[in-house]
Amino acid sequence: MSEANIHEIFSGIQGEGLYVGRRHLFVRFSCCNLSCRYCDTPGARRPVKLAEIERRAGRREFDDVPNPISSADLADRVLSLDTPPFHRSICLTGGEPLLQAECISELLARCPDRHIYLETNGSLPDKLVEVIDLVDTVAMDIKLESAAGCAVDPEVSRRFLELAARREVFVKVVVSGAARPDAVNRVARLVASVDRSIPLVLQPVTAGAAGIGPILPDRMLELQERCLGELDDVRVIPQTHRILGQR
Repeated sequence: MSEANIHEIFSGIQGEGLYVGRRHLFVRFSCCNLSCRYCDTPGARRPVKLAEIERRAGRREFDDVPNPISSADLADRVLSLDTPPFHRSICLTGGEPLLQAECISELLARCPDRHIYLETNGSLPDKLVEVIDLVDTVAMDIKLESAAGCAVDPEVSRRFLELAARREVFVKVVVSGAARPDAVNRVARLVASVDRSIPLVLQPVTAGAAGIGPILPDRMLELQERCLGELDDVRVIPQTHRILGQR
């Protein structure tokens, strides 16, 4: 039986991507293999001694639970909080959840008949292989260096997306005022090289590290128009959980 380092588990509103506004049970794994300048959960980049786990879904009363947590204990805690039809999905997020793919596999084997939504930076295709048949939806980030300060090899991103396309998948890309149209176009072409019907979500910067400026509405329109030349479905969706003040 494997163990995982968990940052927090809580009930909340999905704040970004195609499922924005829906109620999810968030299982946030600690640790990440990237160090993005634009990161809305910097506390989840490293292991923590205590996980914060809600006692009752949505009540914002938390227990401190020692890490690491076994996959069996994790499944018990998730199932005790996930009361259908309260949540649309169990959302596996981070950090980068795929760094703990073995525990995810064991967790999901104990959570049948749940819709599983995986949020990932899209940089670990070999880990995705271990869980792809157990998840329903993949929300994959592709990093622009202008916002993230780091980038993933496009061939790695393409291989990841090809695997993710076995399930429902969409791609998110954070764009700042420094975003270059040619860089965003390359993302759209990469997605189209796998399947032009895969949705692309352009996510304007709403919070982040110093030195990352916002993008103006007319620039956003320009980027969307360019991407629509490559893809069937390109949407502009900001992070609504930041507007709501949700964790």
